[in-house]
Amino acid sequence: MEKMFEGSLWASRFMVILAVVFGLIGAVVLFVVASFDIYETAKYVLTTYITSAHPENFHENVVGGIIGAVDLYLIGVVMLLFSFGLYELFISEIDVAKDESGEDNKILAIHSLDQLKDKISKVIVMVLVVGFFQKVGHTTYTGALDMLYFALSITAVAVGLYYLGKVGKK
Repeated sequence: MEKMFEGSLWASRFMVILAVVFGLIGAVVLFVVASFDIYETAKYVLTTYITSAHPENFHENVVGGIIGAVDLYLIGVVMLLFSFGLYELFISEIDVAKDESGEDNKILAIHSLDQLKDKISKVIVMVLVVGFFQKVGHTTYTGALDMLYFALSITAVAVGLYYLGKVGKK
Protein backbone atom coordinates (compact mmCIF):
# COMPACT_ATOMS: atom_id res chain seq x y z
CA MET A 1 0.00 0.00 0.00
CA GLU A 2 2.83 2.39 0.94
CA LYS A 3 4.74 1.65 -2.31
CA MET A 4 1.62 2.25 -4.37
CA PHE A 5 0.95 5.57 -2.59
CA GLU A 6 4.55 6.71 -2.96
CA GLY A 7 4.53 5.71 -6.63
CA SER A 8 1.41 7.72 -7.32
CA LEU A 9 2.75 10.63 -5.26
CA TRP A 10 5.98 10.60 -7.29
CA ALA A 11 4.03 10.36 -10.56
CA SER A 12 1.95 13.39 -9.57
CA ARG A 13 4.96 15.58 -10.37
CA PHE A 14 3.94 15.22 -14.02
CA MET A 15 1.16 17.75 -13.36
CA VAL A 16 3.93 20.29 -13.82
CA ILE A 17 3.71 19.52 -17.55
CA LEU A 18 0.61 21.75 -17.64
CA ALA A 19 2.62 24.73 -16.37
CA VAL A 20 5.45 23.91 -18.78
CA VAL A 21 3.21 23.67 -21.84
CA PHE A 22 1.11 26.72 -21.04
CA GLY A 23 4.22 28.67 -20.07
CA LEU A 24 5.66 27.91 -23.51
CA ILE A 25 2.37 28.91 -25.15
CA GLY A 26 2.45 32.16 -23.18
CA ALA A 27 6.02 32.82 -24.33
CA VAL A 28 5.09 32.23 -27.97
CA VAL A 29 2.06 34.52 -27.65
CA LEU A 30 4.21 37.27 -26.12
CA PHE A 31 6.85 36.91 -28.87
CA VAL A 32 4.17 37.11 -31.57
CA VAL A 33 2.49 40.16 -30.01
CA ALA A 34 5.85 41.93 -29.57
CA SER A 35 6.76 41.15 -33.17
CA PHE A 36 3.48 42.64 -34.40
CA ASP A 37 4.15 45.73 -32.26
CA ILE A 38 7.55 46.14 -33.94
CA TYR A 39 5.90 45.64 -37.33
CA GLU A 40 3.26 48.29 -36.58
CA THR A 41 5.93 50.71 -35.36
CA ALA A 42 8.00 50.14 -38.52
CA LYS A 43 4.88 50.68 -40.65
CA TYR A 44 4.15 53.91 -38.76
CA VAL A 45 7.71 55.16 -39.34
CA LEU A 46 7.66 54.33 -43.04
CA THR A 47 4.24 55.91 -43.53
CA THR A 48 5.36 59.04 -41.69
CA TYR A 49 8.48 59.43 -43.83
CA ILE A 50 6.74 58.57 -47.12
CA THR A 51 3.96 61.10 -46.52
CA SER A 52 6.43 63.68 -45.17
CA ALA A 53 4.22 64.11 -42.11
CA HIS A 54 5.59 65.59 -38.94
CA PRO A 55 3.38 64.24 -36.14
CA GLU A 56 3.77 65.58 -32.65
CA ASN A 57 5.80 63.27 -30.33
CA PHE A 58 6.93 61.15 -33.30
CA HIS A 59 10.23 60.08 -31.76
CA GLU A 60 8.67 59.36 -28.38
CA ASN A 61 5.99 57.21 -30.01
CA VAL A 62 8.55 55.23 -32.02
CA VAL A 63 10.84 54.68 -29.05
CA GLY A 64 7.86 53.87 -26.82
CA GLY A 65 6.57 51.28 -29.31
CA ILE A 66 9.94 49.57 -29.60
CA ILE A 67 10.61 49.63 -25.86
CA GLY A 68 7.13 48.23 -25.26
CA ALA A 69 7.95 45.36 -27.62
CA VAL A 70 11.27 44.74 -25.86
CA ASP A 71 9.31 44.60 -22.60
CA LEU A 72 7.04 41.91 -24.04
CA TYR A 73 10.03 39.96 -25.35
CA LEU A 74 11.61 40.03 -21.89
CA ILE A 75 8.42 38.79 -20.27
CA GLY A 76 8.36 36.03 -22.91
CA VAL A 77 11.90 35.12 -21.83
CA VAL A 78 10.64 34.90 -18.22
CA MET A 79 7.99 32.44 -19.39
CA LEU A 80 10.62 30.40 -21.25
CA LEU A 81 12.90 30.29 -18.21
CA PHE A 82 9.95 29.33 -16.06
CA SER A 83 8.97 26.48 -18.41
CA PHE A 84 12.50 25.15 -18.87
CA GLY A 85 13.21 25.40 -15.15
CA LEU A 86 10.07 23.59 -14.07
CA TYR A 87 10.66 20.86 -16.61
CA GLU A 88 14.26 20.32 -15.50
CA LEU A 89 13.41 20.44 -11.81
CA PHE A 90 10.37 18.17 -11.80
CA ILE A 91 10.47 16.01 -14.93
CA SER A 92 13.88 15.46 -16.50
CA GLU A 93 17.04 17.15 -17.70
CA ILE A 94 16.83 18.43 -21.26
CA ASP A 95 19.39 16.27 -23.02
CA VAL A 96 19.51 18.29 -26.24
CA ALA A 97 20.51 21.39 -24.23
CA LYS A 98 23.91 19.85 -23.56
CA ASP A 99 26.71 20.58 -25.98
CA GLU A 100 28.95 17.97 -27.60
CA SER A 101 31.20 17.82 -24.52
CA GLY A 102 28.22 16.93 -22.33
CA GLU A 103 28.17 20.22 -20.42
CA ASP A 104 24.92 22.06 -19.73
CA ASN A 105 23.95 25.17 -21.64
CA LYS A 106 24.60 27.85 -19.01
CA ILE A 107 21.65 30.04 -20.01
CA LEU A 108 18.90 27.49 -19.48
CA ALA A 109 20.53 25.11 -16.99
CA ILE A 110 18.52 25.15 -13.78
CA HIS A 111 19.31 22.75 -10.95
CA SER A 112 17.38 24.23 -8.02
CA LEU A 113 14.38 26.40 -7.23
CA ASP A 114 16.80 29.12 -6.05
CA GLN A 115 18.51 29.17 -9.46
CA LEU A 116 15.12 29.39 -11.19
CA LYS A 117 14.06 32.20 -8.86
CA ASP A 118 17.32 34.11 -9.41
CA LYS A 119 17.14 33.88 -13.21
CA ILE A 120 13.49 34.89 -13.32
CA SER A 121 13.96 37.74 -10.84
CA LYS A 122 16.85 39.20 -12.87
CA VAL A 123 14.73 39.21 -16.02
CA ILE A 124 11.81 40.72 -14.11
CA VAL A 125 14.09 43.51 -12.88
CA MET A 126 15.08 44.15 -16.50
CA VAL A 127 11.38 44.29 -17.45
CA LEU A 128 10.85 46.90 -14.74
CA VAL A 129 13.85 48.92 -15.93
CA VAL A 130 12.62 48.84 -19.53
CA GLY A 131 9.13 49.84 -18.37
CA PHE A 132 10.63 52.68 -16.35
CA PHE A 133 12.46 54.04 -19.37
CA GLN A 134 9.35 53.71 -21.50
CA LYS A 135 7.42 55.85 -19.00
CA VAL A 136 10.27 58.35 -18.74
CA GLY A 137 10.19 58.82 -22.53
CA HIS A 138 6.60 60.08 -22.36
CA THR A 139 7.15 62.40 -19.39
CA THR A 140 7.35 66.16 -19.84
CA TYR A 141 9.80 68.07 -17.69
CA THR A 142 8.78 71.53 -16.56
CA GLY A 143 11.71 72.60 -14.44
CA ALA A 144 15.08 71.89 -12.94
CA LEU A 145 13.59 69.91 -10.06
CA ASP A 146 11.95 67.48 -12.50
CA MET A 147 15.30 66.97 -14.23
CA LEU A 148 16.97 66.38 -10.86
CA TYR A 149 14.39 63.70 -10.02
CA PHE A 150 14.97 62.16 -13.44
CA ALA A 151 18.74 62.07 -12.89
CA LEU A 152 18.32 60.59 -9.40
CA SER A 153 15.96 57.91 -10.64
CA ILE A 154 18.38 56.86 -13.40
CA THR A 155 21.19 56.78 -10.84
CA ALA A 156 19.07 54.58 -8.55
CA VAL A 157 18.32 52.20 -11.41
CA ALA A 158 22.01 52.04 -12.38
CA VAL A 159 23.11 51.35 -8.79
CA GLY A 160 20.43 48.67 -8.44
CA LEU A 161 21.54 46.97 -11.66
CA TYR A 162 25.17 47.12 -10.53
CA TYR A 163 24.37 45.33 -7.28
CA LEU A 164 22.05 42.90 -9.03
CA GLY A 165 24.99 41.93 -11.23
CA LYS A 166 27.06 41.26 -8.12
CA VAL A 167 24.51 38.81 -6.68
CA GLY A 168 25.71 35.24 -6.85
CA LYS A 169 29.25 36.13 -7.94
CA LYS A 170 32.25 35.54 -5.71
